[in-house]
Amino acid sequence: MESHYYNVGINWENSRKGILCSPELNKKNSVCIEVATPPEFPKGIEGVWSPEHLFVAAISGCLMTTFLAIAENSTLDFTSFSCKTKGKMEMVEGKLMMSEILLKPTVVIHNEMYRDKAIRILKKAEDACLISNSVKSKITMEINIEVTPMLIETK
Repeated sequence: MESHYYNVGINWENSRKGILCSPELNKKNSVCIEVATPPEFPKGIEGVWSPEHLFVAAISGCLMTTFLAIAENSTLDFTSFSCKTKGKMEMVEGKLMMSEILLKPTVVIHNEMYRDKAIRILKKAEDACLISNSVKSKITMEINIEVTPMLIETK
């Protein structure tokens, strides 16, 4: 695969808040995101995406998109994917960092016979996620597979 570049720009708006945009995305739908200092820091703002949230979201989103690609190529029959993700920020060697990320993906399948395949694909997705491979945080995953039988209407 050849190199790709992903561009973003941020402009300070006021206080501890700015607007984050991407020229590639703005061509299509003009979506920008407010970004602010999180409330754990002085003058932080509640209710606005923070760089820390976006960091954790990038890892979670990468797991999902990588899972979807591998599941499609592996013809895994599933009905739902969701993932709750938690990042732990702490002081390490005198510097604040995201030391740990806990991914808690849930995949819903119709048949118990697909459980092992779903687990294998989730593990492959976590291993292949380029965002996870680009950070030094410890990343762990708690996998949850649910089986919901398919209902078929007979009349």
